[in-house]
Amino acid sequence: MNIKTGIFWAFIIAKFIIQYILISPEYDLHRDEYLHIDQAYHLAWGYASVPPLTSWLSSIILLLGKSEFVVKLFPALFGALTITVVWKTIEELKGNLFALVLGATAILFSSLLRINTLYQPNSLDILIWTSCYFVILKYINTKESKHLYFLAILFAVGFLNKYNIVFLILGLLPALLLTNLRKVYTNKHLYFSAILALVLILPNLIWQYQNDFPVFKHLEELTKTQLENSSRFTFLNEQIMFFLGSLFVILAAFTAFFIYEPFRKYQVFFWSFLFTLLIFTYFKAKGYYAIGLYPILIAFGSVYLSVLLSKGRRRYLQPVAIIIPILLFIPTLSFLYPNVPPSVLEERYKEMGQPRWEDGKEHPIPQDFSDMLGWKEMAHKVDSALNTIQDKEHTLILCSNYGEAGAFNFYTKNKTHQAVSFNADYINWFDLSKEIKNIIMVHDLTDNDLDRDKEKPLFETVEYFDEIRTPLAREKGTRIHILKDAKTDINKLILQEIEERK
Repeated sequence: MNIKTGIFWAFIIAKFIIQYILISPEYDLHRDEYLHIDQAYHLAWGYASVPPLTSWLSSIILLLGKSEFVVKLFPALFGALTITVVWKTIEELKGNLFALVLGATAILFSSLLRINTLYQPNSLDILIWTSCYFVILKYINTKESKHLYFLAILFAVGFLNKYNIVFLILGLLPALLLTNLRKVYTNKHLYFSAILALVLILPNLIWQYQNDFPVFKHLEELTKTQLENSSRFTFLNEQIMFFLGSLFVILAAFTAFFIYEPFRKYQVFFWSFLFTLLIFTYFKAKGYYAIGLYPILIAFGSVYLSVLLSKGRRRYLQPVAIIIPILLFIPTLSFLYPNVPPSVLEERYKEMGQPRWEDGKEHPIPQDFSDMLGWKEMAHKVDSALNTIQDKEHTLILCSNYGEAGAFNFYTKNKTHQAVSFNADYINWFDLSKEIKNIIMVHDLTDNDLDRDKEKPLFETVEYFDEIRTPLAREKGTRIHILKDAKTDINKLILQEIEERK
């Protein structure tokens, strides 16, 4: 093993180690992760919340044991592969060892460490964006049409993972027209590869059509509940923060595209970045949607800086360039990661200002971290409530949101019951093959009927059992009620509710 290979593997190993030590044991999985795991039990070509690829990955997680360790392994793996693609990009650009180390350091000590803590489509999305740009680079260098087909396959995989990849294409198409790459529009293989991409994503498009395009309903709900609280200024400000420690590397890339002769033929990456960022800004997108734009720029910037700092006394600045991303990353350890108990994190945010959630309001700790608390407590208490019911066979566990349903299904000791909800994909997963006589109802504080007055006429008894008490949990105050001995046809009422909500 030569020194370059040894350094590469050191970065990959460091990536996995850091990802795991950034999560304190006080935290459970994130609410989204539970939903993604449960999708593996209901494989389909589409879901109301995400495209189907996540469910396929979740099937692998089930095969590997469905532990928290395995769940966290996948985003860490995608982060490590992102470093790998950046490393290969720098090699393709003929970068030296300093460029390789600088690029890997810039990617490792960045916002990707936070993104890669969660098993969500975002980590793979960033990897796919980076890989797409790498393939475009290969096409520019070789003019081999096979890379157009590789790009089509990558796009299809990205599309089946997260529809966000469409914005890469929307930014790329006009960018091609501004460069010599416009000639690709006369290449028949571009259109054949586009057909290949369409064929690969067609099953998901058919599923969307058959289910009245839930993606648009999801976007509408997202706009009302989250994006309307966003602003274009916030979006642009977040772009600076994502790779703050390596901002100088990204700026070097922008410069290199226009003044460094070997990089002039790669100007399509600059224009693609600009157009895509403008589209995201117009739609007031979440800041992290655009993270996939930056790894390729870091590769270019690292190579250009290696040229600038290779002569004379400038060589002494090379260690400084590598240290800067690390030094600027260290302060973020105290508040950007769930690496300390929630109470400690709360105190830190009291001193520096409370974070703003997607509801537009300030809260004690970041929303992602609050969404990682209270789930084991809830599952344990729902199990205890289930144990008080003799007729378990005809008992339904009904939750108010997908986090509660998924968390119970992940942590429960019970092997016969799966929780459901009228929320997200769970609305399609009700098992009504048996008559429902009892319900264990888990309902958060968004439900104003805290005493379940609505259900009291439908059951012989409606009893409050317990509630979630974990401090700082988003689910704190979520109540558990036991509804016994139905007086009416509950199955029929549930079917009506499902039809109305759909």
